[in-house]
Amino acid sequence: MSELRNVVIIGSGCSGHTAALYTARANLKPLVVEGHEPGGQLALTTMVENFPGFPEGIMGPLLVENMRKQAERFGAEYRTAHLSSVDLSQRPFALHLGKHQVHAQSLIIASGASARWLGLPNEQKLIGHGVSSCATCDGFFFSGKEIVVVGGGDSAMEEALFLTRFATKVTLIHRREQFRASKIMLERAQRHEKIQFLPNTVVEDVYDVGKQEVTGLKLRNVKTGEQRDFPTSALFLGIGHDPNAKMFAGQLDTDGDGYLKIHNYVLTRVHGVFACGDVQDRRYRQAITAAGTGCMAAIEVEKFLEEHGS
Repeated sequence: MSELRNVVIIGSGCSGHTAALYTARANLKPLVVEGHEPGGQLALTTMVENFPGFPEGIMGPLLVENMRKQAERFGAEYRTAHLSSVDLSQRPFALHLGKHQVHAQSLIIASGASARWLGLPNEQKLIGHGVSSCATCDGFFFSGKEIVVVGGGDSAMEEALFLTRFATKVTLIHRREQFRASKIMLERAQRHEKIQFLPNTVVEDVYDVGKQEVTGLKLRNVKTGEQRDFPTSALFLGIGHDPNAKMFAGQLDTDGDGYLKIHNYVLTRVHGVFACGDVQDRRYRQAITAAGTGCMAAIEVEKFLEEHGS
């Protein structure tokens, strides 16, 4: 069984919903494949205070649900499915959604990037309640508090430095003695009076699910094996993200970390295939920038189909 679509959108985070809204209003009747993380990373957050138009803030899951309803109002169709394989060698592109096959005259990849987590017993239960992978998103909520950043690379240094704007102290925990961050970033963090380093240490769990807030961590020294509790108000993960682009390997260009390479804002090297949001953005990773590139991808799709036929 197969069907032909003007445009298929892979992903249902901010970029995917925005692309769906714009292509639906252009009467292109988009099909949105929700993916393995419906709603994207906003679905894992609590209060969002930096998305324009919501002076009192809005809960992350509610924001993405409102985006979806807005797109559906104009005719976007959503389907819960996993993209098992794709053939971009010719138009229309062939997409396998389980046992179902869809052909698309154009494709918008908005599959996002997944934060790397530590795999702690209570980590997922406290996401949005003191456990975060985005300092820019959540740092403000911990003004005047002591917080922890885990990681040893440039991402961790950047997170720690940013968080000093709000926290009274930032403890940077790393499992090794040496840090893999660039020399300039490491020295900048080491010079900051609010940042202290705790090397040779791993986090084994986070407290306190019962209170629905982070109150401390269970730490272990990797050299001595000594365990101890460490009080803190937040745990920020600075260990990077994994772009959800593996299914396009060999067909689209990627950088060394797997992010899709784009040309002229949202174009990939395959005509008719566009990428937006965190799957191609390793720098900003914000809801508003994802939505902006979703809009750009949709407008480019509309122009592409006008020129090449839908």
